[in-house]
Amino acid sequence: MSDPSFDIKYVAHLARLELSSDEEKVLSAQLGQILSYIEQLKEVNVEGVDPTAHPFPLVNVMRADEIQPSLSHDEALRNAPQEINGLFRVPRIVE
Repeated sequence: MSDPSFDIKYVAHLARLELSSDEEKVLSAQLGQILSYIEQLKEVNVEGVDPTAHPFPLVNVMRADEIQPSLSHDEALRNAPQEINGLFRVPRIVE
C-alpha cells in the first residue's frame, strides 16, 4: 500500500542512497505502511495524557557528589609513560 504523497526517489536522495527500481518499489511499499501506521496512531485519544520523554519518571541516577580519597601524586604518575618535573609529559600537538 503505497502513499502517493511522498516521492521515494526524493527520500532516497536525502538519505544519499542509490536504489534500483526493485528496491524503490519495495521501500516505497514499506514506507507507505509506516506512514499508514502513523496515521492510525494519530487517531488514538490522548486526552489528559501528559507528554513525556520517558515512560517512567527519571531521577538522578548519578551517585551523590561526596569527597572521597583519591590517588596521591606519586600514584597518579606511576603509570605515566613520561614525566617531567612532576607532571605528565605528552606529545606536542600545536606548533
